[in-house]
Amino acid sequence: MTSFVDIFKKGFLENGQLVDLSLSGIALSLLTAFLNAMIIYVVYKFFYRGIVYNNSFNVLLVMVALVTAFIVMTISSNILLSLGMVGALSIVRFRTAVKDPLDVGFLFFAIAVGITSGAGLYIVAFVATVFISLVYILIVQMRPSAHAYLLIVKFEPAANEEVQRILHPLRKTLKNKTSTKNLTELTYQVRFRGGNTAFVTQLADLEGVKSSILVEYTGDFGE
Repeated sequence: MTSFVDIFKKGFLENGQLVDLSLSGIALSLLTAFLNAMIIYVVYKFFYRGIVYNNSFNVLLVMVALVTAFIVMTISSNILLSLGMVGALSIVRFRTAVKDPLDVGFLFFAIAVGITSGAGLYIVAFVATVFISLVYILIVQMRPSAHAYLLIVKFEPAANEEVQRILHPLRKTLKNKTSTKNLTELTYQVRFRGGNTAFVTQLADLEGVKSSILVEYTGDFGE
């Protein structure tokens, strides 16, 4: 009696072909991969909220989608070999460390687009790309609008009381403190809405304060 596994192996794994390898089929697969990859490119460029936006990595996402589609089409006569090759490529260790988990997610996103496009699943590729992109944009827009900054204040010990008086109303977290015989340096993570940064000038005008620096930080500080 023929089992389902035997039918699957004979009908799909051994004889199946993922996509029409005619010139029109190849062009359609690559075009689908490119268009969906450009959706990823636009979403990554305008809605990315990671640590540092990297345009080179964004271009890499488009290339990964196209190359993956090309690989799937080339070895489409054997799906096991195809998926094995794509899986091997997906775990290649890059010498440049990935600084943000979001980058890994976008990389797998591009690989998935390449697989579905190369397999001839054009509607699946497009619908999934649009859906995942909309979900990501929605989540990003739901994040709090308060900006995150690093406040670095360097002052003499005698000015500590006045410095703390100005800092007290701020929503802050102490990240670093360096003290020497004559100077104290404090680094705070601060969050606030709007552009009211008058406290930076107030700190700088205090007697005994050497410097007051506010630097915007685009990392995810959370709530």
